[in-house]
Amino acid sequence: MPKTPSHPSPPPLEANDVAIVGGGTVLWFVAFVVLLPFWGTLSDHGHGNWPWICLAGGGLGLIGLWYCRARRDAIARSRAAEAGATGATGTPGTAERAPRTAPEGNGGDPATRSD
Repeated sequence: MPKTPSHPSPPPLEANDVAIVGGGTVLWFVAFVVLLPFWGTLSDHGHGNWPWICLAGGGLGLIGLWYCRARRDAIARSRAAEAGATGATGTPGTAERAPRTAPEGNGGDPATRSD
């Protein structure tokens, strides 16, 4: 049987990670609030740690939320830097920038200022 040609892998789907992790974190805190009034009954039946597990899940969700926001911002910065480096022609390294020149003589740099 002939081998079928392999197709290139599709690009990964972008998901709103912040919303997903935020929703899960809210659910953990809601579960904690819902179980807290029943803590005595849960303890009597050997499940007294359930509210605290929910609280730990909410705390870990806050850490995950911080991580996802930092990751999202880093990706946005990377894409902005990449777009800035491509310039108007679309090829890397051809961005039109003003040349950087060092201040001369009586510039703002105290080391080169001649008073």
